[in-house]
Amino acid sequence: MTKSITFTMLKPDAVKNNYTGKIIDHVLNAGFSLKAMKYIWLTAEQAGSFYAVHKERPFYNDLVGYMSSGPIVAIVLEKENAVEDFRKTIGATDPQKAEPGTIRNLYAQSIEANAVHGSDSDVNAQIEASFFFSKFEQF
Repeated sequence: MTKSITFTMLKPDAVKNNYTGKIIDHVLNAGFSLKAMKYIWLTAEQAGSFYAVHKERPFYNDLVGYMSSGPIVAIVLEKENAVEDFRKTIGATDPQKAEPGTIRNLYAQSIEANAVHGSDSDVNAQIEASFFFSKFEQF
């Protein structure tokens, strides 16, 4: 089986609470390789562009405000079956429903402040990685 990529962001709550190192260590221990990483504070315009797919949803403005409220860490990860395995590693969006030992179970505060973003498909992983790492057309 060939390796694939996924994209994640450590969200403002995780960075603010000093979970960056712990989450990255968790990801590495789950067998992922770091391919690219960037510490950045998104503007509201950048956050809005990244989450444009949700523009018509009622939570869009709150999401944009939250994602531009503090620095994030954008990361491209590689592993066999990367997207699916990463989604298992992070757990359910609601940390109260996340499996014990998952990133969200350990580090998330709420559904909104859920510590990490994870790509939901191979196609979106490429799109999201390219949003932050324009030097790379394909990972």
